[in-house]
Amino acid sequence: MRFVGFALVAVAVLALLVYVHRYVWRRLVGDTTTPGSPWRTAGTIAAYALPLLSVGALVSGRTGTPFPLQQVLAWPGYLWLAVLLYLTLALLVGEAVRPLLRRWLARRAPAAPTREPEPAPVSVPAKESAPAPEPAPAKEPAQAPGDASRRLFVARAVGGAAAVAGLGTVGYGTYGVLRGPRVKRVTVPLARLPRSAHGFRIAVVSDIHLGPILGRSHTQRIVDTVNRTQPDLIAVVGDLVDGSVADLGRAAEPLAGLRSRRGAFFVTGNHEYFSGAAQWVDQVRELGLRPLENARVESAGFDLAGVNDIAGESEGQGPDFARALGDRDRERAVVLLAHQPVVIDEAVEYGVDLQLSGHTHGGQLWPGNLIAELANPTVAGLDRYGDTQLYVSRGAGAWGPPVRVGAPSDITVVELASTQA
Repeated sequence: MRFVGFALVAVAVLALLVYVHRYVWRRLVGDTTTPGSPWRTAGTIAAYALPLLSVGALVSGRTGTPFPLQQVLAWPGYLWLAVLLYLTLALLVGEAVRPLLRRWLARRAPAAPTREPEPAPVSVPAKESAPAPEPAPAKEPAQAPGDASRRLFVARAVGGAAAVAGLGTVGYGTYGVLRGPRVKRVTVPLARLPRSAHGFRIAVVSDIHLGPILGRSHTQRIVDTVNRTQPDLIAVVGDLVDGSVADLGRAAEPLAGLRSRRGAFFVTGNHEYFSGAAQWVDQVRELGLRPLENARVESAGFDLAGVNDIAGESEGQGPDFARALGDRDRERAVVLLAHQPVVIDEAVEYGVDLQLSGHTHGGQLWPGNLIAELANPTVAGLDRYGDTQLYVSRGAGAWGPPVRVGAPSDITVVELASTQA
């Protein structure tokens, strides 16, 4: 039954993609070029090739495709998905502009000259009248050349503007990801935090997503940014990788350069379980990070706990709040590292003071934040649930298209504040 449901969803998504590609082709190629022109040929070839590259990029990582080939497919395949989104949105806006522009052009067009009526022929009496000629059949009204040229101009103007808007949006969003995350600073007061821990700073890093696009240089940018904040503690809250240790171990090596007074800690995200979670837990341990697998440690004036991601339940390694928090001293404040915000209800039940999460990317590609809001209690930022506060980072990388629109990547320095100070 589950397979049938998945198959139906897959067919629906495929049908939608076919329709969207057909729509984009018609507006950008079919309406703006003439049959047989090289531009139409090139546009038609692209309309078939680009979605195939996108499908290849999406499935190559799950089918054991050699990593170099994954890298070849990833850039054009994933970028096209982002371009397709914003081209479609821009063209839909253009549908409202199109009739207005046609009417405006029609009003500005010069009026066609009127012909004077020809004088009626003078009849001359004749001895024998000739039979009257048959009347010529009425001709179909021909399409005015001005109408056709206006339609072509409007199609090219709207299509060109949509292309500029779509490509410009994706270009700016790609630059934001490749430039690296910016630092955000948030102060969180905790009632049970002692004065001695007032001002304790935790650098929260989530969703780095090392893979066929974001590699070693991306990791190094993140490490350099974190170290410049001089944090007391570093928390890497899941989705470090999209691939195996064999393919991405070298890309993760700069993590060994993370520096803080109280060390660096790691919890798994759902993508670790797609990539071999056990191997990556061992790998980050070798790089100097301490994995918190449903575990807790004492830090400076508070407890730091971590739980496995929900995706680990398929391997019998899901979150275990009782193991991580069941026997703790309730008089002490506790900060919980958990990749997905949806476990906030369990955090409230176990009296967590602050949960630090990622996973949502803040939506990554607008209007994806609207979809993310349906599946997560908080998409980005700080919220309160009862006596528990939840902070969700937008993440330091990107999944799929290396593009962010309306959800810039971040590394957040969370400064804990004691209400007793």
